[in-house]
Amino acid sequence: MVAPSHLKSLQALEVAARTGSLTAAAELLGISPAAVGQRVKVLEDYLGSELLVRGRSGIRAAPALVEALPHLRNAFGELRMAADALELQRGCEIHVAAPPDFVELWLEPRLGAFKAAHPHVQFCVNGVGDAPLRLGKADCEIRFADPDANREKADIMFHDLIAPICSPATFKRRAERPSKLRLEDYPLLHLDFYKDDPAAISWPAWIEGNGLVRTAPARGCRFQRMTAALDAVLADAGFTLCGLALIRYLVESGRITLAYPDRQGIWTSWAFLTGFRGDSLKRTPVRLFREWLLDEGRATCDWLKSGAGQSYQDRAAAAN
Repeated sequence: MVAPSHLKSLQALEVAARTGSLTAAAELLGISPAAVGQRVKVLEDYLGSELLVRGRSGIRAAPALVEALPHLRNAFGELRMAADALELQRGCEIHVAAPPDFVELWLEPRLGAFKAAHPHVQFCVNGVGDAPLRLGKADCEIRFADPDANREKADIMFHDLIAPICSPATFKRRAERPSKLRLEDYPLLHLDFYKDDPAAISWPAWIEGNGLVRTAPARGCRFQRMTAALDAVLADAGFTLCGLALIRYLVESGRITLAYPDRQGIWTSWAFLTGFRGDSLKRTPVRLFREWLLDEGRATCDWLKSGAGQSYQDRAAAAN
């Protein structure tokens, strides 16, 4: 018998088999594709057999799973129906699914203020929090996506402003160089978080567009997670092009510096969007959270438009 503690693994297995993709399963579950794969692997190790196999058309059930899969689908279907029937019992719980970088860098630093104003509200964000994990869709889903394609299903929180950043130590080390040569002979770190946005700009394009000099601008380490790239920047390992919206506190605290004035940044065409289930909005705590989230999004937008990191522009201008 599979242990009750494997419920998350069974859920990941069912969704991955149903969607045929770890990425699609991750979007539905509000976790990373790697986390979906890890949950499935835990179950495979426990049972001692392979449960999912990769084919030309994506992921499919392995022979060991084929017979059990219909029962698994029916079981989770019944659980989802039970969850819907018990929706009113969730009371002051709010379940949120969002990109991990957004949660760690933007949501968590702000969420304490909402909790202080509404101490009775409990949160489960990407399966973790003071509210228990429950089956079914989240009350609130936040993602970075095309606003035109999601106009009817989501509200725009803010577009992002992508600009070169570095640590204060790196800036000081390079500030004596002419602005045009500041990036030469120093590592460039490449962040893939924004790569699907048609307006997102790469190092080669940004350098060319600003008339700078940098040999082999396409070379350097690549990062999928923004937090990993920021760790490298904070360790004085190089420059990266990063959206400023999620790193406001790092900029304002002086831990991160704009390598060039923010007017040389590029606005994304995609935006951070938030969508709420209609039935969830019947609950007062969820409506309050939605209003707060959109207010915080407007504040972020105002900060970006008013000159994000302006206190560091004088330093950059002085080196021009």
